[in-house]
Amino acid sequence: MMTSISSTPTELNSSNLEHDARQINANGHSPVAPSEIAVGVVIGRASEYFDFFVYGIASVLVFPAVFFPHMDRLTGTLWSFVIFSFAFVARPFGTALFMAAQRRWGRGAKLTMALFLLGFSTAGIAFLPGYASLGFNAILLLSALRVLQGLALGGSWDGLPSLLALNAPEGRRGWYAMLGQLGAPVGFVIASALFLFLHSNLNQADFLAWGWRFPFYVAFAINVVALFARLRLVVTEEYTQLLEERELEPVPLHQLMRDQGYNIFLGAFAALASYALFHIVTVFPLSWIVLSNTQTVDEVLSVQIVGGALAVVGMLASGRIADKIGRRRTLGALAVAIGVFSAVAPMLLNGGPVMEDAFILIGFVLLGLSYGQAAGAVTANFATKYRYAGAALTADFAWLIGAAFAPLVALGLSAHFGLAYLSLYLLSGSVCTLAALRVNRSLEIKD
Repeated sequence: MMTSISSTPTELNSSNLEHDARQINANGHSPVAPSEIAVGVVIGRASEYFDFFVYGIASVLVFPAVFFPHMDRLTGTLWSFVIFSFAFVARPFGTALFMAAQRRWGRGAKLTMALFLLGFSTAGIAFLPGYASLGFNAILLLSALRVLQGLALGGSWDGLPSLLALNAPEGRRGWYAMLGQLGAPVGFVIASALFLFLHSNLNQADFLAWGWRFPFYVAFAINVVALFARLRLVVTEEYTQLLEERELEPVPLHQLMRDQGYNIFLGAFAALASYALFHIVTVFPLSWIVLSNTQTVDEVLSVQIVGGALAVVGMLASGRIADKIGRRRTLGALAVAIGVFSAVAPMLLNGGPVMEDAFILIGFVLLGLSYGQAAGAVTANFATKYRYAGAALTADFAWLIGAAFAPLVALGLSAHFGLAYLSLYLLSGSVCTLAALRVNRSLEIKD
């Protein structure tokens, strides 16, 4: 039977952490406290998601005016979302490139190169002149920097989530899987709060001239802090030994695709409902409501910050639920719930400010519950030597298939043909998740 792996830290409870550390020692592994791994995972993921959401929010509030001023606001936003997707297209290539670098120069060198590339490309966007100064070249440079962000994100995989997952005690794998996902709402809340502060305290001219650039500077600083926090773990003798003992080393990706490519795509589709919902409740509502002029930017951002907090609560609940009923059942139940949510989405978004806020808040609760366990699905089940590369590449394809084009497709179809197409988009994700879970069950892959 193959071993299931997932992006998971540990429960923040001292007695449990001591128990887990003793368990690792009893199994003959290096004396590495799970709490240390958890801190490294959460810091690393939060920094990546902060970069991720800074760009996503700017795609709605800034880039249409700065890089596409020659177009109407809707068309400019759609083109911003086209460039937004480039990072997800580039991400699998980044994984392949940097895993080759790791095989040659080591894990520490790979992680350093990847995070410095991420910081360089993010800071580069902060210094980038707009269309008024460079014309179409500004759009080309923005696109190039976005591709570099995607390559860097692909290379930022450090193996720590899988390391902790493989040491998760029986009966608590759902909780461990959830903790690895907490970086998403944390990064979103920080990014949204920073944009809210700048947008509410600057006039529109100053915000578009220089205010929007500040979050990108902050992203660079956070990346530097996250780099040293993660290097402190991955280059130490104890962690290196434990990673080697668990065979968490890269393999050539062509070999992985040849031998276990089915696991990659099964895992990607098994969490499709959650990944499709991800941008539908984070990036899309901001664009739809702002373009509809039913609420102000500050009002939408404020509600989304509350939604991010609710997502944290949902994730915490998902860990407990999954440990009681299983991750596969949890994901299946949430796929059904997202399907029901898709049916009422048009009514909520067409119902005025109160109903729009309800769409955001309900969506974030569902996102927390489902995305909290998505890691257990997207990492699938791999033979021992494929665990490290398999987890990274499966996540890359889950983002590409489920989330990369979600804001573009949802806004484009809804604006031109009506919100019913938003329902179809979400519903298709739910159907794919249920189908993949059914295949997963038929293959008797361990939950």
